[in-house]
Amino acid sequence: MENKDIVMLVQQSWDLEIGSNARNLAMEFAKKNRVLYVNPPLDIKTVLKGRKDPKLRQRLKSVWNVAPSLQQIDKNIWVYTPDCICLSINWLTSKSLFRWLNEYNNRLLAKSVWKAICQLEFSGFTLFNDSQMFLGLNQKELIHPEKYIYYVRDYLITQDYFKKHGTWSEAELMQKADLVVANSAYLADYARKSNPRSYDIGQGCELDAFDPAVTHSIPAELVNLPRPIIGYTGFLTAARLDISLLERLADAKPDWSFVLVGPEDQTFKDSKLHQKKNVYFTGTKPPSQLPAYLQHLDVCINPQLVNGLTIGNYPRKIDEYLGMGKPVVATSTRAMEMFANYVYLAKNSDEYIVLLEKALIEDNHAQALARIAFAKGHTWEASAQAMYDALNPSSLEQKEPVYEP
Repeated sequence: MENKDIVMLVQQSWDLEIGSNARNLAMEFAKKNRVLYVNPPLDIKTVLKGRKDPKLRQRLKSVWNVAPSLQQIDKNIWVYTPDCICLSINWLTSKSLFRWLNEYNNRLLAKSVWKAICQLEFSGFTLFNDSQMFLGLNQKELIHPEKYIYYVRDYLITQDYFKKHGTWSEAELMQKADLVVANSAYLADYARKSNPRSYDIGQGCELDAFDPAVTHSIPAELVNLPRPIIGYTGFLTAARLDISLLERLADAKPDWSFVLVGPEDQTFKDSKLHQKKNVYFTGTKPPSQLPAYLQHLDVCINPQLVNGLTIGNYPRKIDEYLGMGKPVVATSTRAMEMFANYVYLAKNSDEYIVLLEKALIEDNHAQALARIAFAKGHTWEASAQAMYDALNPSSLEQKEPVYEP
């Protein structure tokens, strides 16, 4: 795809402090195309709850036309903050009432986005919908993109906010899409139930900071720990991680050190892990320090729970572990199957123990190099190219966009 116009409806604003797939893809698309990145519009509930938030107040200036809604942030990327406030309707139990008011919200958004499309003189554009299953439901009929691509990167309908209306609306939206792309095999399988033109395009990762050739001093917390050191980096949350599994591993291997790097939710703070002498919590560390911790671990782990939040999730941390050349033991899921030749996959605590021992014994330089090469293949360029390859322009009707208010 080159010299095209792409409009992106996204779940996460451009100025979000943590990374986002949509932002990474926008930057990749923009290497050869023009991109309009549409921040999610405000809704009444968000405005009322966050009226003291400086970022929200800045966004309200765009709604009130005090500040520009459209900003160019790079050569081919414009970020647009919709100058509308949508109704907060997710609490409604009636499907018919929700559908009616959701279409009203869709029209508000479409009318706003159309202003930016006209201002930039976009034509024959592709609409890329980053899991906006509610506000994207009617956009194909309203702004008539040349192509409509729906992107699934999380199994959102298992989350409380999306359960009520997401089950039917996401399926309906995927049926409308010209193409559905996902970042894992599990999510592609899920999407294929609604649209046969659904493909796994993988996940890009930024591994520049995770360079195994750079030598890092051993972090102070690790200096005097008994070897081997088994470690995890990331948010320690009971919604995604198996605390009981970690407890069993620590009990089974009292001579090993288990290091958990990252912030904890309250369940982790209250867990028995804090009472175990061979489990060490480092607390939150800035991203720039994570390569140093990884470099001095013997084996990295991803002790996921298997639930709706995790079963289709592509864990970026696996690429970070592998990018540092580290042996990895992780919970086996459908999404993890693509890592099977480079990661030890365990189904329970007994398998974890066996595979941790195996990982320690089998680790060697050749395997480390293979892991690094595999991880470096997971780029945003490759992910975008997989999406381009899945498109078949000749089968799609060519038409000029016409907004229907």
